Order: sequence, then C-alpha cells, then structure tokens
Amino acid sequence: MKPWPQRPAIYEISTWVWLTELSRAAGGQVNLATVPQTEWDRIAAWGMDAVWLMGVWERSPEGRRIAREDPALQAEYRRALPDCTTDDVVGSPYCVHRYVVDEHLGGPKGLAAARKALASRGMRLILDFVPNHVAPDHPWVTEHPEYFILGDAADRGRAPKEFFEAGVQVIACGRDPYFPPWTDTAQLNAFSPGLRRAAVETLDQIAGQCDGVRCDMAMLLVSDVFERTWGRRAGPRPAEQYWKEVIAGVRARHPLFRFMAEAYWDLEWELQQQGFDLCYDKRLYDRLIHETAQTVRLHLLADMGYQEKLVRFLENHDEPRAAATFSAQKARACAVTAATLPGARLFFDGQFEGCRVKLPVQLGRRPQETPDRDLEAFYRKLLNATGVPALREGRWQLCEVSGWPDNSSYLNLVAWCWRHGDERCLVVANLSESRSQGRVAVAWDDLDGRPWLLADALSGDVFARDGNEIRHPGLFVALEPWGYHLLKLETMEP
Repeated sequence: MKPWPQRPAIYEISTWVWLTELSRAAGGQVNLATVPQTEWDRIAAWGMDAVWLMGVWERSPEGRRIAREDPALQAEYRRALPDCTTDDVVGSPYCVHRYVVDEHLGGPKGLAAARKALASRGMRLILDFVPNHVAPDHPWVTEHPEYFILGDAADRGRAPKEFFEAGVQVIACGRDPYFPPWTDTAQLNAFSPGLRRAAVETLDQIAGQCDGVRCDMAMLLVSDVFERTWGRRAGPRPAEQYWKEVIAGVRARHPLFRFMAEAYWDLEWELQQQGFDLCYDKRLYDRLIHETAQTVRLHLLADMGYQEKLVRFLENHDEPRAAATFSAQKARACAVTAATLPGARLFFDGQFEGCRVKLPVQLGRRPQETPDRDLEAFYRKLLNATGVPALREGRWQLCEVSGWPDNSSYLNLVAWCWRHGDERCLVVANLSESRSQGRVAVAWDDLDGRPWLLADALSGDVFARDGNEIRHPGLFVALEPWGYHLLKLETMEP
C-alpha cells in the first residue's frame, strides 16, 4: 500500500446492519469473508481511500440484555424500525466485550479477508477503539479492577444507575460528564498506569488487523476533562497525557498507523497536539446547520496545519441523517462545502442514497428506504470532481468576497480555490436562503492578461472571463438560495 493520502476520503459502514442487508439480498448468511466482490467494487467506485467498519468487535451478552430491556431504548427502536423484534437488538458496538471480531460477522479470519479485499482496491481499513469504557462483563472487570473507577456500597445505594456490582467491587458506569451514565458500560480510569499499558497492548493487537482506529469520545481522556469528571476517584494525575503515552506506545511498533478522534468541546487542537492525525470537525457541522456563512468563513481562517487534520462530515452514525436534517438544496450546498475543504472527508453508508432514518446503534437491521437517485447522481459528480490532484494534493486558499454599497448579500457567500501545477479549481457556495451576489477575488498572480474558461464540474455550465477581472475586483457571482459552483479554470487559446 502507498502511504496514506494527505486528505483521505473515508466511508463509514455499520457492519452488522450492512451484512444483514447483504445476507437478505443473497438469500443466505453473508459475513466479512463472503462479502460479494461486486460490493467492494461498489464502494471503491466512490473513490474512497479507507473504509471504517464500525462495530466489528465482540458485543457484550450483558450489554445486549440491557439494550433489550431498557424502555427508553425500546421506544427509540420502534421509532426507527417499527417492525423491530428482539432479535434485531444485537447490542451496542460501543459496549465491547472483547477486542475480538464477533463470530457473527465472520471472526478474525473474516476481517482479514475484508482487509485483503480493500487493499486490493487501494483502500485502507479503519476500526473502532473505545478508550473510555468497556462492557460490564469484559474480562478486565474481574481480572483487573484497578483499571476502573471504583465506588463503594454507599455509592451503589445512592446512585444505582451510576454504579454496578462486580463480585466484591462496585464500579462506576461509563459517562460523558454532561449526560447520564451509559448503564451498559464500566468506566475505565485514564490515570491508571496499568490501564494505559493495557490500552497500548490492545491497540498493538488492533493495529495488526487494520490501518487505523477511530477513537470513541477521545476528549474524555484528556487529563483536565477526566479530572473534572471523576475528581479524587481517579487518583493522582499522571505527568503525561493519556493519549501522548498511548499513541507513542503504539507508534513505536506501527509508525504508519493512523489515529482519528471523535472530538467535541473545541478540544480538536489539544488532541492534535497529543498525537492524533485526524479529529472530527463538529464545529463546522454545527455551523452549517445552525449558523451563517460568515461564521463558516471565520472557522476557515484557522491555521492550515490545524485544518489539514480535521475530518469534515455531514453525517455519521451519531448524527441525524443529512437528508432528514437539511433541505434538498441545502444538503447539496453543504456537501460541496464539506467535500472541498482541506482535511479528511467522512461519508456514511446510505448518505449518497438519501437515507433518512437514524438507526440506534443497538440494532442490527435498518428499514428499507427508497434510494434518492438524483442525490446519488449528484454525489457521483461531486466525488469525481473532488478526486482530482488539485483538491487531493494542491494548495488551498480562502478567497475574499466583496459586495457594493446597496448589496450586503455577498455576506452569504463563501469561496476558496485550489491549485496543483496547472490544475486550478474555484469553489463558491451561497450558504443562505436568499439569492446572493458578490465578487470573488482569486489571489493567483498569473491570471492577468489572459482569458480563462471556467467550467462548472457539477452543472456543466461554462463561462469565459478575463483574468484581470478574476483577480480584481473579483469574479462576479450570482447564486440562487443554497447555490454553488465548483469551477475548473483553464486558459483559453489565443
């Protein structure tokens, strides 16, 4: 395999759900070892660099029992899958019983076959690592209670949904400090030296089976966060951050292994400094949903070293489906935005076809939905257009957008350009519900004195413009609500 690309395109698959659908289509059991070659071809045809097989590890029997009996979860299941049965509730993939590939999915041999199929098509494999917690019946619970946040009988009596009994021990349930505990998990102690060594050993085993990991709720292990969450229960704060120690330990044997952080609370930069190659850009996602084009622009003024390590997305298994969140036209404008920025791009299985149902992770089957073929065709054009060297290897620049005294609508426009050798691209998007106009200044110093053809890779429109105008005062752009251009610039023959 060649080295990881600088700006990888990553495709997330909910593994159990996906294999259930393939099995139904095949009329028999399909696992990771027997996925049809045409299915791997389908994924590769989207131009992906890596596939994240979410949820391959052995699921907890105790976690499955809890998932099947929780009334609140049962209501969620029925909303997403009205004909849900007990057999559909397979347990949370983030309630890990052991870091061994679940036999239902094909076991370790099945995963090895899947990795080989991906590699033969130039794609890498990403798996999950859940650093904050394990299942309540994970072997560590009885073998290494010192790895966990412990309580006592008084805690168990005071907060029975926050602590559980494991033999003679009382162990805290895993949690995010802003939400109720996850009652199907046991909270690991990030300050425990033994736990850190065990995490390195676990990741060393995982790294032998894939090319990178997506680390669940990675910011919970940052020392300041962990200390605020658990206080004196965590014990003395170590001199070194959890992630610095763990990532360095894994990289000593696997230097090309990639770490991707699920990250919130504006801790992306901190996690990058602790060793992560990539961090979720949840802030951009929130701005695209709720805020204005100007806040998106301000977001993109960040240092390039920081931006190159961000993961841009419109959906993943934790977020509502994009087709159900955005209007049809807004979804396309936001997709153009997220797919043409520096950093990695993350797509979720079903996103291209316009799936609308957000499935609880405890379910192994999703409802059948009618594919949106127009949206699928749009994504094919977009991913084809963004697979060029200019966007994969080129230099990115944010463009200045200006208006005139009686026009403030230019504030709704965002624009940036890419260049790699003679290949040039310009992206402009109207991130508003109003028709907007403005001038986009492209700061390439060799535009002057030449006419240029601007071909829109998405609409097929072609424009002829003078290079002097493109530089100053800027290319005149008028876009309908949630309109966009992805323009490829070429010089015109004299």
